[in-house]
Amino acid sequence: MSDWFMYFIVAWCVFFVVIMGIGGFFMFRKFLKALPKEDGKSTLDWQDHYIQEALHLWSDDSKELLNELVTPVPELFREVAKLKIAGKISKIALDDKAPSISFEYVVRGYIEATPPRDHKFLRKKLKQMEIDVKPYEQYFAKENITSVN
Repeated sequence: MSDWFMYFIVAWCVFFVVIMGIGGFFMFRKFLKALPKEDGKSTLDWQDHYIQEALHLWSDDSKELLNELVTPVPELFREVAKLKIAGKISKIALDDKAPSISFEYVVRGYIEATPPRDHKFLRKKLKQMEIDVKPYEQYFAKENITSVN
């Protein structure tokens, strides 16, 4: 066997192991979210519960706004991100006993559902949509404080 072919096989094996490791990492994260907590429901169960309970509160405008805000998320992850954010928005609206999910709830839920590293994309998207971020700075600040601790 020639040397280049042996190097190719070794490189292919390393590439394969790395790709399997990355896929396994994401599958393991999803598995952890599906495990039941002390209350008997998993994170995904609660997310679905909040969405179903608040389904009647969602208007077409709030759905369109959520769809517009998640456009910076890569297509592959967009649906999962949208469900996570919608679950958080629904939880906030239900906790506040809101009559409907308004623009403020969508933006606040988006901020609270996403990690601080992704907030720059939200700020950029809100700026593109010509929406003032100042009323929501308290939620950005709260997120940064809790992530540091």
